[in-house]
Amino acid sequence: MAPARTKSADDTAAADHPPAKLGLRERKKIQTRQAIRRTAYRLFQEQGYDATPVDQIADEAEVSPSTVFRYFPTKEDIVLTDEYDPLLEEALGERPAGEPPVTALREALYASLARIHQAEADEIFQRIRLIRQVPALRGRMSEHSADTACQLRRSLAERTGRPENDLELRIVTGAMLGALMEALYCWSESDFSGDLDTLHTLVTRALGVLERGLTL
Repeated sequence: MAPARTKSADDTAAADHPPAKLGLRERKKIQTRQAIRRTAYRLFQEQGYDATPVDQIADEAEVSPSTVFRYFPTKEDIVLTDEYDPLLEEALGERPAGEPPVTALREALYASLARIHQAEADEIFQRIRLIRQVPALRGRMSEHSADTACQLRRSLAERTGRPENDLELRIVTGAMLGALMEALYCWSESDFSGDLDTLHTLVTRALGVLERGLTL
């Protein structure tokens, strides 16, 4: 789920249904961002990422180009910005306190993916395909991944008692996010065949490589 995304109230909404506690202004911001993103995904699918200018996305989403850039600083951010990080933090916080950190993160990652898949599977599939196909997206993704890794380190620091900038913690978090992306790429190469159990198996296998110490 900007160069260094700053979470605001509208960034914490899960998907299509903003929490009731949000005010009208915040709900409208969420709806506008989602309308832009859905329009962009439709156009990307119809005519390709590179052939779709931001002006066209804005026109068909019935907003101005400046509005698009207010929500998404770059075209790549339309694909890469999401509301998923809070779901992952919540899922990790729900894992048993005594559970090994890698196991807790593995299960939290899968639980978050399952919720996202049920809510917006088609968008997830297209997003993964675009990241694999478009070099500019892979380059920009490193900045978004750094933000996600920072949040995960904060959660794991609370579980382990280590400082957030601990080297081992940074390595484990980065490695697990990399393993997760490889599992998703593998799933996309099979044209997303199978159900959520298939995804769970792939995530478990990918993170299991780390759990056993990177042996082959």
